[in-house]
Amino acid sequence: MEPTGQAEHILSLHELVTGTADIKGILQGVTGFASKAMSQAAGAPIDCALTLRRRKRTATVAGSSDKAVDLDHIEQSIGRGPCLDALDAGRPMLLDDVSTDTSWPEYSVALAAEGVGSALGVPMDLGETSEAVLNFFAPVAGLFTDEVVHEAAAFADVAGSALRLAIRIETVEQLNIDLKAAMASRTTIDLACGVIMAQNRCTPEEAFEVLGKASSHRNQKLHAVAADIVAHMSGSDDVSLKFED
Repeated sequence: MEPTGQAEHILSLHELVTGTADIKGILQGVTGFASKAMSQAAGAPIDCALTLRRRKRTATVAGSSDKAVDLDHIEQSIGRGPCLDALDAGRPMLLDDVSTDTSWPEYSVALAAEGVGSALGVPMDLGETSEAVLNFFAPVAGLFTDEVVHEAAAFADVAGSALRLAIRIETVEQLNIDLKAAMASRTTIDLACGVIMAQNRCTPEEAFEVLGKASSHRNQKLHAVAADIVAHMSGSDDVSLKFED
């Protein structure tokens, strides 16, 4: 990748990360940039799909077209192909010609049926907690020359940096949301304990024990029982909890 082209990709991806609200939108934007960059390098239309996997989360797939996403899903269902092998190998994997390459016979047949002549999988370095791969599709064989493969790998390096930043931002935002929720839950529990203390003339520890027993007996989460008490504090419904509840 020429320095000018790389600078353009860095700027575009930075603007994408800072200007897009969710990770799905960022992935969609990355595949659009990747498709455009590879189409220019190959001199023919190249589709791109991107699969992102994170711990304890299902895979997120985006594509420059619906067809690219479908082709990626086919490989996932088969369980073999250049995209998946690129993740394992940590380097680009090329299916140069679906009519002659025997590396992934089942996937080659599926690609040929969809009018695809060749495919290229390029992994992205996202650190220990995430992994992603770009899957490029060309209408004919032979378009993924050494130069084009090098261009794809260089783009993946730049895009990987942008995705790492986007994932960090999303993680921090989610932590803030979780913290606010935890604080709200703690406040609700404290208020409910205050109600129980007033009703039973007991200590905070005894009130919390009463709340815990009610949670267990009712098969409800502690916060749900507390929220019910707080919601009816000034109402007519009797939601008082006694030591024996």
